[in-house]
Amino acid sequence: MKKTKKETELKIAETFRRANNWPRPISNDALHGLAGFIVRTIEPHTEADPVALLLQLLTATGNIIGRGPHFKVEASKHYLKLFTVLCGRSAKARKGSSWGHISRLLKEIDQEWHATRIKPGLISGEGLIWEVRDQIQEQKAIKKDGLVTDYQNVITDHGVKDKRLLILEEEFASILKVISRGGNTLSPTIRKAWDSGVLSTMAKNNPAIATSSHISIIVHTTIKELKESLNLNEMANGFANRFLFAFIKRSKSLPLGGNLCEKDLYVFFSALKEVVKYSKSVGELTRSDEATELWCKNYESLSEGKPGLLGSVTARAEAQVMRLASLYALLDMSPVIDLVHLKAALAVWKYCEDSARFIFGDDLGDPLADEIKRILDAKPDGMSRTEISHYFQNNKGKTEIDRALDVLLECGLTFYKKIKTGGKPKEIWLSIKYK
Repeated sequence: MKKTKKETELKIAETFRRANNWPRPISNDALHGLAGFIVRTIEPHTEADPVALLLQLLTATGNIIGRGPHFKVEASKHYLKLFTVLCGRSAKARKGSSWGHISRLLKEIDQEWHATRIKPGLISGEGLIWEVRDQIQEQKAIKKDGLVTDYQNVITDHGVKDKRLLILEEEFASILKVISRGGNTLSPTIRKAWDSGVLSTMAKNNPAIATSSHISIIVHTTIKELKESLNLNEMANGFANRFLFAFIKRSKSLPLGGNLCEKDLYVFFSALKEVVKYSKSVGELTRSDEATELWCKNYESLSEGKPGLLGSVTARAEAQVMRLASLYALLDMSPVIDLVHLKAALAVWKYCEDSARFIFGDDLGDPLADEIKRILDAKPDGMSRTEISHYFQNNKGKTEIDRALDVLLECGLTFYKKIKTGGKPKEIWLSIKYK
């Protein structure tokens, strides 16, 4: 049977994906409901990756909805705040054009939000707090005849009424460089913004605090910039795992561009306005019995830690999935997270986890352990501790090598076996790939 043009294109794309070891395409489960309809409508008219369209749509919609709808995990309320990193191999991954389509759509949903609550750039924690600050009052002295008779509170700044804020940054590396400066408060402030939304700093010259803030972040970067700028400290302290990392590439070549018309989006304008209006009346979301059953089946794999850098950036899998599932439910104007909503969220998370694995690989972030793993991967017969020491030309002490081997063993990346020699058994270390 003769293959259609679409089937041929898909086969070529799959061959190219395998050759480059890219993550598998996102599951169709992720294109559920209104979000799926929007992405499918825009996708033929842009070179942007459908994943970029989807994640930016979900992130921005969650910000427009604001603080109100939430999912409760024990005592913690998870509001619909997503931090998203779109990561391409080069500047030609069409990350910017993908936002253009989403921005065009959401401008019609909430023009005031679009005009005033989308901000570029993050310079400091104090600067971020200032954008969502509460009213500021100062105690002023009341004087009579030059003497202080009393004190009164005076409003010196009326603060920001709308606590929604979408940070849109096209150069994630610039944020990471700011964070790396000594004394900068941006990293802990961003972490608090994802967690509770109650923000403050210890700076004496900045009295601003923010309560009930609702901050979402979309950042663009390349893999090279990301790996060079995201240091191990931000991996370890939980900054990185508050972000969803998605590998993005150009989806197709459109020399003459697309021909998406305004009228093609009209139906979505009204639908999204209804979603936002409905969401204002929603408080806590719950799971259906079917969704709860699926959640229980997936909980262990979501909550089980992974070794290395991958584990550092995916450690909040459970919370990320439930925030995504809550968004899918609200887009269906449902206060209940049903099976299809959780499936959609799991599909998005699977792609983000695969992307993180592709971007960060299997590195542990421990230079010596990573180097030993690389040499063992290339040695099917393994190496003894002495041979490993010789590889480093005896520049690494026994204690250092023992520690690195223990790290690899604990992470399940290596194993050892003892070989009889007629005297003391010889210990041979091998990569787990040869087990």
